[in-house]
Amino acid sequence: MSTLEELKTLIHKSYGIDPATLKADAPLAEYGLDSLALAELLFSVEDHFDLELSDTPATVSTLAGLATLIDTLKASKA
Repeated sequence: MSTLEELKTLIHKSYGIDPATLKADAPLAEYGLDSLALAELLFSVEDHFDLELSDTPATVSTLAGLATLIDTLKASKA
């Protein structure tokens, strides 16, 4: 399963959003995720992928951007 697919599954489990409706390049705010929900999502991502996202750029606002960041961090951790 790709990182993007894992993120879609995580969002579905956390917020009940149908993964089929999640577009990689759409702003996460488009799905009703406010700043608090985004912060909670980042904590879930850290736990799920066993990564530290404390330096996550504020510009990561799409699933594709978040997936790329996760893949980069996983590669540097390996």
